[in-house]
Amino acid sequence: MVNPIQLNERIYLIDVLDLGRKARTGAYIIKDEKVTIIETSATPSIPYILEGLQTLNIDPLDVQYIIVTHIHLDHAGGAGALVQHCPNANVVVHPKGARHLADPSRLIAGAKAVYGEAFGTLFNPILPIPEDKLLVKNDLDELQIGTNGSLVFYDTPGHANHHFSVFDPASNGIFTGDTIGIYYHELKKDQIDFYLPTTSPNQFNPDAMLASAERIKNLGVTYVYFGHYGMSTNVEDVYNHLQYWLPIFVDAGKTSIEENPKASPVVHKENVKQKLFGAVSTYLDSLHVSRDHDVYDILHLDLDICAMGIVDYLIKE
Repeated sequence: MVNPIQLNERIYLIDVLDLGRKARTGAYIIKDEKVTIIETSATPSIPYILEGLQTLNIDPLDVQYIIVTHIHLDHAGGAGALVQHCPNANVVVHPKGARHLADPSRLIAGAKAVYGEAFGTLFNPILPIPEDKLLVKNDLDELQIGTNGSLVFYDTPGHANHHFSVFDPASNGIFTGDTIGIYYHELKKDQIDFYLPTTSPNQFNPDAMLASAERIKNLGVTYVYFGHYGMSTNVEDVYNHLQYWLPIFVDAGKTSIEENPKASPVVHKENVKQKLFGAVSTYLDSLHVSRDHDVYDILHLDLDICAMGIVDYLIKE
């Protein structure tokens, strides 16, 4: 039974069990005059969204908008499948992402390069979305979803060039996808709020990420709605963690390349991952987090992908 978490009077969070993990990826339901879903995760997550809608007494035919903050498959891979269940909905996407939802072949190839043999289990099938169902929103465009409520779209590159963040003035909150990092909900039970940047390939850019974070910070939001995972009210901590960790992540890559400039990207990736794991685990040690804590299960995967993106960025720079 999927039990959506009510965050405020009209926004609900559904755990979509991405990667088969609890509290990894969320879909948000805005129960306004025009029902809106933000983030879909991958296709294996769609049954959880549909069950969540049922729990909220929302007919899929009443869903008007499906918004994806960016087109990475853990955020948008299930959009094509969800549209089939919500045929009256348009899929709202960044202008640089629309063509890849209409023809996801390059998305599929890129994800296979990152996830290897696990790709099929994690993401299949990835269905194309008819172009007439795609609604592009540019920087500062608005989308009215209720008489007293419009969403505002902010172009926020850094994690990806096809990324926008979605400001909801009605709640004074913002849906940030991966722009300002991952919120490790596994540590909530320990009363620890912990955030890390996500620097996955192949459009990671640290300067753009910091500029996007500053733009979000200047909005003065009260809530940050993360793709991974959930709502944070400690918004100042979110920005502080990003500013603290991002230079550490990039410096790990620079150090690896300086130490062994002739090494292959694969070797550098492993070196960077080890450096990142050392820094993060030492930090968590200082907070008395056991090395057996379940947060480490997902950290190994995240830091592997982050290391890949850092090396890719530095080699191309």
